[in-house]
Amino acid sequence: MSNLDLVIIGGGPAAWSCAMTAINRSLSCTVVTAGSHRSGMSKAHLITNYPGLPNISGEELMEKMRSQAVSMGCLVMEGNARQVMPAGSGFMTLVGNDILQSNAIVLALGAAMPKLLPGESELLGHGVSWCGTCDGMFYRKKPVAVLSAWEGGVEDAEFLAGVCSSVDYYSLSKHPLPNDSRITIKDIRPLALEKTDSGICLKTSDGDATYAGVFVFRPAVAPGTLLPGLEMDGSAIRVDRRMATSIPRVYACGDCTGQPLQIAKAVGEGNVAAISAAADLSALKKENAG
Repeated sequence: MSNLDLVIIGGGPAAWSCAMTAINRSLSCTVVTAGSHRSGMSKAHLITNYPGLPNISGEELMEKMRSQAVSMGCLVMEGNARQVMPAGSGFMTLVGNDILQSNAIVLALGAAMPKLLPGESELLGHGVSWCGTCDGMFYRKKPVAVLSAWEGGVEDAEFLAGVCSSVDYYSLSKHPLPNDSRITIKDIRPLALEKTDSGICLKTSDGDATYAGVFVFRPAVAPGTLLPGLEMDGSAIRVDRRMATSIPRVYACGDCTGQPLQIAKAVGEGNVAAISAAADLSALKKENAG
């Protein structure tokens, strides 16, 4: 895919508001979302305080926002953004097994913060991975475990089954499980991860199991892990009034920036983030031309 002006990560009202404003500012953009149904707004039975649209369900309001953005020309990529990496003067965003290149990033991740297993963050890159296609080859013909909190982990598990000697699949939440004879479903609750001389020890509700590697898949990634170096205020991303973060040309909006967790606030912040990105990208273009 050609280089984009903006990659917007999220699927809630902040993301769609940002996309619409970005398009009105002549920016090319793609919204990366693990599914709009995962937004907290989509679960609201009735919304009574959104101006101009009284007594509307969250799911209906979400679909209206998404449809409007798409009709304006916004591209949508369904998938889980695994990592954002600086690349020259821009960024590369790893989405599933694909890479998007952009000049700026907007984080509209929502308020949900994935709860990591004890030992998971410490062992990331040392026997624990969040990307099957990235790291699977390191475990060729070796036993691995997949711990998945969503159906998106099934595809990675199937890929690993073609590479590794065995794949044990542990479900971290209710979702459709793999239907693959090469994958063993473990109906056991994972509790913690530890490094041992034999490999990675997975502590479970039914005892311990040791693997050469452990792959963990979730529909969301903690902001500081998604983009290392991002300054946080507790669990919220630190931003200024322009919605700019501590990293140049990276912006954040919506619930991920903290209280209040309101749709109107998210929509406003998405609008501001797009306006700020447009101004900064225009300045960058002039600087490069000069």
